[in-house]
Amino acid sequence: MPHFGGVRAKGPRPHGAGAAGTAALAPVQDAAATERVLAFAGATLAAVFTLGDKLDGLHLVEAAGGTAASFGLPERFTLSAGSPVSDAFLTGRPQWLTSAALASFHEGDTAGIRAGLSLGALPLGAANRQLGCFVVVGDAADGFGTEQRGLLKQYADAVADRLQAEADGAAPLPLLSTALRDLRVGSFVLVPDTGLVEADTTVLELFGIAPDGFDGKADTLLAHTVPEDLPTLMPVMEPSLPTSDHRELEFRVRRPTGELRWLTLSCRVRRATVDRPEQVLGVVAAASALRRSADDVSQVQWLTAALDDATTVRDVGQVVVSALREPLGADRVALAELQDDRLAVTVLDPPQPVAWPRTWRAEWPDAPIDALPTLRKALRRGRMSLWPAGAALEPGLSEIGPGALAVLPLPAKSRVTGVCLVGWDEPHEFVPAERSLLIATAGLIGQALMRAHAYDAEQELATMLQRSLLPRRLPELPGGVAVARYLPAERGLQVGGDWYDVIALSETRVALVIGDVQGHSAAAATMMGQMRTAVRAYAVEGHPPDVVVSRANRLLVGMESDLFATCCYVELDLEEGNAWFVRAGHLPPLVRRPDGSTGEVQVEGGLPLGVLAEAEFPMTAVTLAPGTVLVLVTDGLVESAGLPLDEGMHRTCDALAAADPSDPGRMADDLLGDAGRREDDIALLLLRYDGPKVRPVRAGYVVWRLPDAVMHARRFAARTLRAWKMTEHADAVLLIVSELVTNAVVHTQGAVRLDLTRAADRVRVAVSDSSPRAPAKPVIVDWEATGGRGLLLIESMSAAWGSVPVGGGKQVWSEIVVPDPADAGPAEGRGDIA
Repeated sequence: MPHFGGVRAKGPRPHGAGAAGTAALAPVQDAAATERVLAFAGATLAAVFTLGDKLDGLHLVEAAGGTAASFGLPERFTLSAGSPVSDAFLTGRPQWLTSAALASFHEGDTAGIRAGLSLGALPLGAANRQLGCFVVVGDAADGFGTEQRGLLKQYADAVADRLQAEADGAAPLPLLSTALRDLRVGSFVLVPDTGLVEADTTVLELFGIAPDGFDGKADTLLAHTVPEDLPTLMPVMEPSLPTSDHRELEFRVRRPTGELRWLTLSCRVRRATVDRPEQVLGVVAAASALRRSADDVSQVQWLTAALDDATTVRDVGQVVVSALREPLGADRVALAELQDDRLAVTVLDPPQPVAWPRTWRAEWPDAPIDALPTLRKALRRGRMSLWPAGAALEPGLSEIGPGALAVLPLPAKSRVTGVCLVGWDEPHEFVPAERSLLIATAGLIGQALMRAHAYDAEQELATMLQRSLLPRRLPELPGGVAVARYLPAERGLQVGGDWYDVIALSETRVALVIGDVQGHSAAAATMMGQMRTAVRAYAVEGHPPDVVVSRANRLLVGMESDLFATCCYVELDLEEGNAWFVRAGHLPPLVRRPDGSTGEVQVEGGLPLGVLAEAEFPMTAVTLAPGTVLVLVTDGLVESAGLPLDEGMHRTCDALAAADPSDPGRMADDLLGDAGRREDDIALLLLRYDGPKVRPVRAGYVVWRLPDAVMHARRFAARTLRAWKMTEHADAVLLIVSELVTNAVVHTQGAVRLDLTRAADRVRVAVSDSSPRAPAKPVIVDWEATGGRGLLLIESMSAAWGSVPVGGGKQVWSEIVVPDPADAGPAEGRGDIA
């Protein structure tokens, strides 16, 4: 026999009003919202009766939907009289009566209830004592349906919790509205013809919309829904469909914080009448607030679709958390992969370390299975294990779910790929519907995890391929800073045809290249690697920009590939700031001038590479001032299905103007911005041109092929060194000049040129000739050898030396360290002697 006691009746209080002294606390749910929820549950009146001070009966304390008297309900039920309300209170069992069953009570407290109404009486109990009764009256003669009873039962439980709180000393609040708030069940009325919706504050809170920011339009609510779930909601928006008289569905919303939340929606249609348009009446709740029925498969259907879209292991983990934690009201969800005899954690939710047992913080994300014997046994069996509160488990598991713990081995292809743990802090009972959901979830997650592993392996291989095809690092440039960024596409194979390169042509010249091979596939990546190698090879041979691009075009045409490529090639003189541009079907470069203005560089364009072998690629010359920022991009940054090319270029120019040029790396990141889900890969190459810190002094001499050519070259070098006041280093420089000019005259044909350059603390001697063959040092030089010692002398006397290809031949150079030119006095200007 339950104990009677708890809250004593203090007289009826109107719905929505608080007790004295609490009037300043505005109720979260207004009367209209409560009545809408009741109407959805098939009730036209809800009333709360509590035990009187003298234990002489149940007294009415609050009602919603109208007055009790208007439906024939008394304000007091005696416990001795045989009525459904007193029976429910005394037995502790709900009473559900149709209009016919209610009519059988000819005498007693319910005798005055109007004919044709149905009644439900639910006991309000807590801590093994009865506090009162929750009474609902419906206008349907056949009573309340199963779904309606379930909702009203939860409502009654929330009212009982509120009554218990008052009994424990809490300030009295409106029972029905506050209980509905605690239940987190909101209501709405939608007029499909107008698209307007009347939603209460709970609905708005569940969607993450501020009440003062809601415009009353259904589209505003739909805008917060995850796009993949919008088709699920369409029958609600179009109730004229035959199947839309009653709908139950689940969907996800993304709150302003980025959090995904599962919501449950139930609705039914009120058909149009003479004085009222067609309406959709419904309730919305957090998925964990309304317990699913055994035949509810919407969660499994969604999980199947969501896991099908999950490509990476991380994606699978996020789907698992969305599917299990909030819908089941769990406090913790962990997903781990089985790797040999260890578990590698994939997801811990919540992610804060303090939310997990100490042993997990120490061991994970790489935990041995032997440390958790119960888990090891469950994995060997391969079947789900459910542990209630108080189960004898090792601390590493019991602290995950002190109220209850579900251990789900994840099967896939006749083996276990991992495990999912779901834990509750409060005692939790596993109902049959939950067991079915967990079993189905485990199988789906296991298969998805295996697919995600294969995808991750494929993407790792693609990433390695992409990195191998792009420069590992960019060269340091005298007079400028270059940075690059590459982002792969987020669909299909994450390797594409976008590429870039920075090629140091000489100590003062650099080439910037960016290109895009059609598509983003393994074939495009392979072609991209071939094109980058070809352009670099042609560039370092010393060809001018138009020749480099023309030869790359002929090479691609000769490959007979179905793919074509676009390219933008820029050669920049870092001393003078002169730049030569060639564009082959590519986007024009962007420039940020020293004054902060931005725009496109007007470069004459040509056809894409690989289209026509005889295509011409005109060259455009532009002078860059120090402080100029040059940006080369591919179309993935400035164009997409929802972004026209012109608008994308305009946005990038605006971002370029707003970025800080003092940090080129941050500037490149700002230009990328939040690229979101990328349809195409993105390449970006940025150069900030600073100009030379110290302008070199140069002198040049054309060597005539005469018997005394070396003597004239030495005389020119001696005169130049005297003019630069560097005679103390003349012996070393003249010896190097003699050796380099002698080699060029003796071993090559065609023109020979000598160039001397003084820059900072070095003098550079460079001799150019028409032979492409680089000089080779002898492997062995014996006493009888008549040659081969010249290069050894140059190597021993030089700080650095080498050979680089130039247009029509090569250039052999040597550098000698000299005192800082600031100590040498004023130098003469540039000379060029024929």
